Amino acid sequence: MNTNNKGLKLTYLSACLVSLFNSHAMAVEQNQKDDNANNSPIERLAVIGSRQAYQGKFSALETPQSELKIDLEALENAGAIDLNQALDLSASVARQNNFGGLWNSFALRGFVGDENLPSNYLVNGFNAGRGFGGSRDLSGIESVEVLKGPRAALFGRGEPGGTVNLVTKRPTFDTSGELKLSVGSFDTYRADVDYTTPLNDDVAIRLVGFYEDAKSFRDTIEATKQGFSPSITWNINDNSQLIYELEYSDQEVPFDRGVLAIDGELGLIPESRFLGEPGDGPIEADVLGHQLEFVHDFNDNWSVLLGANYRDTSLEGFATETGFAGVVDGEVNRFRRYRDYDATYQVYRAEVTGNLEVAGLEHRLIIGVDSDKFENDQFVLRVRGEQFINVFNPVYGAYELPTPTANTDKLEVQESLGIFIQDQISLTDKLDIRIGARFDDYEQTLNNRLADTQSKQNESRVSPQFGVVYEASEFVSVYAAYGENFRPLSGTDTNGDGFEPNQSTSSEVGVKFTLNDGALFGTVAVFKVEQDNMLVVDDPTAFTFAAIGEAQSKGIEIDINGDLTDDVSLWLSYAYVDATIENSFFDANFGYTVEAGSSLLNIPEHQFSLQLVKSSELYGKAVKFGGGLVYVGSRNGFFGTDFELPSYTTARVFVDVDVTDSIGMRAEVDNLFDETYYTNSFADAWVQPGTPRSVRLSATFKF
Repeated sequence: MNTNNKGLKLTYLSACLVSLFNSHAMAVEQNQKDDNANNSPIERLAVIGSRQAYQGKFSALETPQSELKIDLEALENAGAIDLNQALDLSASVARQNNFGGLWNSFALRGFVGDENLPSNYLVNGFNAGRGFGGSRDLSGIESVEVLKGPRAALFGRGEPGGTVNLVTKRPTFDTSGELKLSVGSFDTYRADVDYTTPLNDDVAIRLVGFYEDAKSFRDTIEATKQGFSPSITWNINDNSQLIYELEYSDQEVPFDRGVLAIDGELGLIPESRFLGEPGDGPIEADVLGHQLEFVHDFNDNWSVLLGANYRDTSLEGFATETGFAGVVDGEVNRFRRYRDYDATYQVYRAEVTGNLEVAGLEHRLIIGVDSDKFENDQFVLRVRGEQFINVFNPVYGAYELPTPTANTDKLEVQESLGIFIQDQISLTDKLDIRIGARFDDYEQTLNNRLADTQSKQNESRVSPQFGVVYEASEFVSVYAAYGENFRPLSGTDTNGDGFEPNQSTSSEVGVKFTLNDGALFGTVAVFKVEQDNMLVVDDPTAFTFAAIGEAQSKGIEIDINGDLTDDVSLWLSYAYVDATIENSFFDANFGYTVEAGSSLLNIPEHQFSLQLVKSSELYGKAVKFGGGLVYVGSRNGFFGTDFELPSYTTARVFVDVDVTDSIGMRAEVDNLFDETYYTNSFADAWVQPGTPRSVRLSATFKF
C-alpha cells in the first residue's frame, strides 16, 4: 500500500473535523447532566417519537408477512459498507447485472424488476432507488429491511418479489461522535465521520460523511467516492416533530463489464483482466436528495405523518464495452458509448394511523394518499467500429478512441396518484386478519426526441392484500398472506408505445418464533410468486423490447438471528428458490428461442448466509471476534442457454478490540480462502468476478 496525496489530505481533513466536533461536544457537555453520554456508541441512540411511513405499530409475531431486519450491529459484523454487501446477508436476495458496478440491481424471491433501470428501494418508506446515482453507500444507514412479497397495497409501485427499505441515521439529543479511518487491500483508503448533538432542548442535528479512494483487483480500475448526509430534528412540541435529511454523494467509477467466457468456459483469462479502455476515464454519478417528514400525535391512538422526498441523480461518461461475437483468434470486438443519464424522483405522502373499536373488535388502521413522479432523461452516443482487443495480451490505446454518434435521446415521465388503506382486525386475543387495498392512477409520457415521436398512456390499478396471523403462544405465530403487485415498465415497444405494467401475485404461509427468552427470532416461510409482462428483446437492431414474458418463482426461506447466549450471536439465512420462465418466446437480442422451464438469470436454487460472533474480554479490554460464510449455488449466466455461473463459498473473519474507552481497532479478512468466483452476469461476455482475498484495518475514535 502506498500513501498518496489524497490520503494525506484525508487525514488532515479528518483531524480538523474531529477537532471541530470535539470542541463543540465539550461545550455542549457543560450544559448536560449525563456525563456518560459519550461512552455510549453512537449507533445505539434513538429518537423518541420518530416512526416510519407505512409501517404501523405491529410486532414481528403479529405481522402476516415475512420480513428480515438487518440492524447496524449485523451490518458491522459483516463488514458491509455498501448495499450489495448488506443484501448478501439475506439468502432471499440474489445479485443481478449491476451495470458495470454503477448501480444496485438485485432479485428478491427470484424476481428483478426492470433490467434497464436499477432496482428500486425505499429510504424511510419513500421510493428512491430508481435513479442513476451509483451504488448505495451505507455510511448514513441505521438498518436495512428486507420486506418480502408484493407490498403494493401500501408502498405502491414496486419490485415484484418484495421491497428493500433503508432506515437512515437520525439526530439524537445526546452528544456523541465517531471517526473511523480504514486502510485495506488494493490501496483502499476510507474515512467515516458520524456526529450528533442537540442545539437546544428542542433541536438536534446529525452530520454523517464518508470519503473513499480505492484501486481494485481489476487492472487499471480506480474509484473515488464521497458523500455527506446532514439531518435535523425539531421537536416542535410534545406531540409534533419535524425531520429534514439531505443526501449528497459523488462517485467516479470506470465502467467495467467484467470478464468473459471463452467457448463457454470461465477462468481462461485472469479475473483481473479489464477489457475496456482506460482512456475513457471514469463515469461520474451524482446524487442530491432531500427528505422532509412531519409527525403529529393527536392522542395516544391516532397520529398523522406528512412527508416529501426529492432526489436528483445523474450519470455521465464514456465506456468501451465488449461485444457478443465471441473470441476469434484471441480477440474480441468492442463498441464505445457515451451516456448522459439524468433522473428526478419526487414523492409526497400523507397517512393517518390509529386504533379504534367497532362492534367489540379492535381495528388498527393505516389510511393515506401519495403522489409519485419519476423523470428519466437519457442521451446516448454509440459507435460500433472496428475495435478489437486481445483478451490474453491486451494493449490499451491501440486504437484511437472513435467518436460515437447519436443512438438514444429520450425523456420518460411516470406520474401516479395512490390511495391506500390497511386494516388489521383482532378477531380474538390470538387471531388477527389483515385486509388492505390500494388504488393507483398513473400516467406515462414518452418523448423520443431522436425519432421525433411521442406516446402517452394512462392506467389504473387496484392492488389488494389479505393476511391472517394466529399467535399460538407468546413465542410462536403462524400466518398466511396473499398480495398483488404491479410495476410500470420503462421504455417503449417497437411501435413506440409504452408497455403494459409488469404484474405479479404472491402467496405465502409461514411460522414465526422466538427462542432463548425472546433473544433469538426466526421465520420459516413457503412462497409462490407469479409474474406477467416481463420485458424481452424483440428487435436486436433497434434494441426494442416486448412485455410478453411470464415467470414463476416458488421456494422456502429460513431466517434466524439473535443471541444464542449472553456472549454469542447468530445470523442464519437460507433460501431455496425455483424461478423459471413459464412461456416460450423468441429473444431477438441473441437470436434464439427461450424455452418454457428455463431458469431465470442469476437466480441460484440454494443460497445461504451464516455469521457467528462472540463477545469477550482480553486483559480487561472488550473484544469481539467472529466469522461468517456465504454460499451461492450455481445459476444461469446467459438467459435461455446452458451457460452457468459456478457455485461458490466465501468466508470472512474479524476481530474488534476496544483499546480504550474512546479508541477501537478492527482487523478483518474477506474471502479468507481466496475463492475464485463470479457474482453475476448478463451474458457470457459480461461476467462480474468476485474480489480475491482482501484485508482491511480500521481505527475508530469516539468523542
